[in-house]
Amino acid sequence: MDSFGRNIRATPVFFLLVVFLFPTVLFAQTTDTATQQAALEQELNNINQEIAGLNGTIGTLEAQGASLDRDIKLLSANINKANLNIKAKNLEISRLGAGITEKSRTVKQLGQRIEQEKQSLAQLIRKTNELDQAGMVEVILSGGSLSDFFLDLDSFDALRAGLKNSTEALKSAKTQNQTAQDALEERQAEEMDAKAELERNKRLVEANEKAKAALLAITKNKQNEYAKVLTERKKRAAEIRAALFALRDTGEITFGKAYDYAVAVSAKTGVRPAFLIAIFQQESGIGKNQGSCYLRNQKTGAGVGVRTGSVIQKVMNPSRDVPPFLTVTRGLGRDPFNTLVSCPQEIGWGGAMGAAQFIPSTWVLYRDMVAKALEVDIADPWRARDAFMAAGFLLKDNGARSGSYSAERDAACKYFSGSKCSKSRLVATYGDQVMKNAESAQALIDQLNA
Repeated sequence: MDSFGRNIRATPVFFLLVVFLFPTVLFAQTTDTATQQAALEQELNNINQEIAGLNGTIGTLEAQGASLDRDIKLLSANINKANLNIKAKNLEISRLGAGITEKSRTVKQLGQRIEQEKQSLAQLIRKTNELDQAGMVEVILSGGSLSDFFLDLDSFDALRAGLKNSTEALKSAKTQNQTAQDALEERQAEEMDAKAELERNKRLVEANEKAKAALLAITKNKQNEYAKVLTERKKRAAEIRAALFALRDTGEITFGKAYDYAVAVSAKTGVRPAFLIAIFQQESGIGKNQGSCYLRNQKTGAGVGVRTGSVIQKVMNPSRDVPPFLTVTRGLGRDPFNTLVSCPQEIGWGGAMGAAQFIPSTWVLYRDMVAKALEVDIADPWRARDAFMAAGFLLKDNGARSGSYSAERDAACKYFSGSKCSKSRLVATYGDQVMKNAESAQALIDQLNA
């Protein structure tokens, strides 16, 4: 019997040591950061109490009528609040960073353990196959002794037991690894949210400091100068509302109208108006780059490009989307073969409808919900108001209602591809661009509401 056969008897003990000692190592590593985490939590609690106090002050000031003194105090309170938020987010990032390091180490160790279990299992399988294929006749004919053969049979039993233990250990390691991976992704998302909030508060401080400096330059003896500031605010707000806002395949509306739609959708869904507007900006941009198509062949899904008139394959999925598309267009009195839909991109089918770019099979899932929310008989994907409401419901279902940076980013990626941002660099790029659009949209909205 070779050394592997002898050592196999110790296999069950080895696996017990791996299974039961491994968590102990992790527990020791976890307790190293427990004190630090507790201190950070306490400091965060103290800062949050200060922020709560400032929120009360800000609420009181906002309830007062506009005046130079009130505006300066309000800006000061908002600056102090933003600075406290910056401090809090820095502490939170430190806390999350320690947790991410620890969880990354756990994932790495579990990965190594899985690899070891796989190698051990492979060796056990090979050895089992060797013994399984060797019979008594073969041993006798080969000149081997019966005593060696029965020793091998004893090893064979040990191998069988080892196989069972190794398989169970591998399953356990994989389960633990998936749990650790999920926990790591959750921490990384929280860190992303904290960093996004940190940058947002830095921009708030910068903008508010600038506005405060402008107001402080106005002395109380120059109230007419303050009146000019108020007039300029109103003028800028009017310009923002009047600016044209492009919508894919449905023309243009004003930014003010888009914002009004987004506010109404937010009341129904909880999706942030700036984020909803950002989705439509992104889809409109894609429309400019990708163009639009007409369906021509309902059996194959082929069509033609609006700009070129050339034949384009895969304009619409013939089995999934053509039937509901025909139902939707005819129900709205539209000619299905002269109604704009999206052209296919590099991967997959085209056929998305209207500003919100819903494929027909998805639109019919939300159509009645949209009609009920807007109190209309039938929802129309080419009507801007309907498209906004439909997008809001879908983004809500995708998780955007929580309002965190990572949740909105993932909701945007799912809107584009059906999967989270982590699944593809192309998909993540879409999500990143939407979040940049949302930042710009929020800045305009803040000016509208100043």
